[in-house]
Amino acid sequence: MRLLWKSMDKMRCLRKRTTIPVLGFLITFLLFLNLYMEDGYVLEGSKRQLRETSAHPPSSERYVHTFRDISNFSGTINVTYRYLAGTPLNRKKYLTIGLASVKRKRGNYLLETIKSIFDQSSYEELKEIVVVVHLADFDLLWCENQVQEITRKFAHHIIAGRLLVIQAPEEYYPSLDGLKRNYNDPEDRVRFRSKQNVDYAFLLNFCTNLSHFYMMLEDDVRCSRNFLTALKKVITSREGTYWVMLEFSKLGYIGKLYHSRDLPRLAHFLLMFYQEMPCDWLLIHFRALLAQKDVIRFKPSLFQHMGYYSSYKGAENKLKDDDFEEDSLDIPDNPPASLYTNINVFENYNATKAYSSIVDEYFWGKPPSTGDFFVILFNKPIKISKIRIATGSDDRQNDILHHGALEVGEKLVGTKKGKKCSSFITLGEFKKGKIEVQDVDHKIAFDIECVRIVVTGNQKEWLIIRSIGLWTTQPPSQ
Repeated sequence: MRLLWKSMDKMRCLRKRTTIPVLGFLITFLLFLNLYMEDGYVLEGSKRQLRETSAHPPSSERYVHTFRDISNFSGTINVTYRYLAGTPLNRKKYLTIGLASVKRKRGNYLLETIKSIFDQSSYEELKEIVVVVHLADFDLLWCENQVQEITRKFAHHIIAGRLLVIQAPEEYYPSLDGLKRNYNDPEDRVRFRSKQNVDYAFLLNFCTNLSHFYMMLEDDVRCSRNFLTALKKVITSREGTYWVMLEFSKLGYIGKLYHSRDLPRLAHFLLMFYQEMPCDWLLIHFRALLAQKDVIRFKPSLFQHMGYYSSYKGAENKLKDDDFEEDSLDIPDNPPASLYTNINVFENYNATKAYSSIVDEYFWGKPPSTGDFFVILFNKPIKISKIRIATGSDDRQNDILHHGALEVGEKLVGTKKGKKCSSFITLGEFKKGKIEVQDVDHKIAFDIECVRIVVTGNQKEWLIIRSIGLWTTQPPSQ
C-alpha cells in the first residue's frame, strides 16, 4: 500500500501534468482489467493500531493504507474506523444513506438533514434504512461537539441501530499537499475536492455490507415525504434491466443510488483518482466504464438542496432542484408490463419510454389515424386506483392526442401476433391531450389485464405520449 502513495507523490512533482486523454485511458485500463478479475480476490495488508490521541503521526507514516494491488477493485479497503456513535446491526437493511460532513465556515445543516431523513419516513420505512454519517473533518474538537449534538437529538435512532457516526482517522488519508492543479483550480480548491473524494471513498467502503442498496446524500439536504417508498417503486420497475447509478436529484452528489455490491469498486475508484477531478465528474466515468452509457434520472426529484453556504470557503450556494416535490407518494406504481402500438414510431422513441419515469424519455410517433392503438399488457392482472396520461411536450405542444379514448380490458386470448385482451370498457375521452381517471377500482369490477389508448380521429400532427402513470390498490407484482 505504501508503494502506491509514494509513486503517486512522485507523479505530482512532474512538470508535465497528466492530460485528460491520458487519464481517460488509465481509468479505462484499470476498470476493464478489474472487470475480468474474479471478485473473490481479496485485498491483503496488515491492520494498524490507531493512535486515539489528537497528535498526528509523522507525514511519512500517514499514507500507508490503500491498495496493495491496484488492479483489485473488489475487496474492501483496509481501514480501522472510529465508531463515534452507534454500532452496525447484524441484519442487512434495504437501504443505507451515507453522509460525509466537514466543518463549514458559515452555516451547518447536518442536524437538519438527519432530522429530515427520519421525519419524512414512516415507522415501517425506518425499519429498512440505516443512516451513516462520516465526520470527515480533522478538527477533533468539532467532531466531538457534533457527536454530542447528534447523540442528544437522535439517541433513540442510535439505540435502534438506524444511525451510525464514524470517522476515518487522518493517518489513513493520502497526501493533500502539492496536488496537481487540473483545470487551473487554486490550490485550496484542489485540496478541498481531493479530500472530499477520499472522504466519500472511506464512507462507501464502510457501508459495503450494511444493506442491499446505497444512497449518497450531501449534508445539506431536505427529503420528500416517504422517499423510501418512492425509491422502492422505481427499483421494482427496473427489475430485469441493468443499471449502475440511478439519480433522484439533478444536483451535485445528491440522491445517487447504487447497488451495495458496487461500493468497493467505487471506493477504490475515487481513491485511485482522488486528485484528478471533482467527485461528480469521476462518477460519470465510473458509470460509463461499467457500461451504463446514459444518465438514468427520475422525476420528481426526491431530495432538495437546502444550504445557502458551501462547505468550500463558505461561499454562497443557493442552487435548487426545480424538479423536487415534497410529497413523493404521488409517484405512480407502473407495474411490470409489455407495451406495443401500431403507430409508426420515430427513431428510438419507442412505446416503453412512455411508461418510464426517467427524465426526457417519451414515446414519439408519426401522425396517427382513426383506430390506431397503444396497449399496455400487464404481466399479471391488477387492480388500478388511478390512471393519468399526458401527451405533447413543452417544446412540441401540438403533438398531443387530439381525439382519443382510454380503455381497460380483460380476458386475454392468444393470437398469431401474441396475447391481447378480448373485452374492453371505456373510461373516458382525452381532453387537450390529457386524461386522468380516479377511483378506477370502484368503477371496474374485474382485475385489469390491459390498458389501451385508442385514436378516435385522424390528425396531421405527430404524437408524443409524455407520461403514463398507473396507481395500484396493492403493491405491484414482484
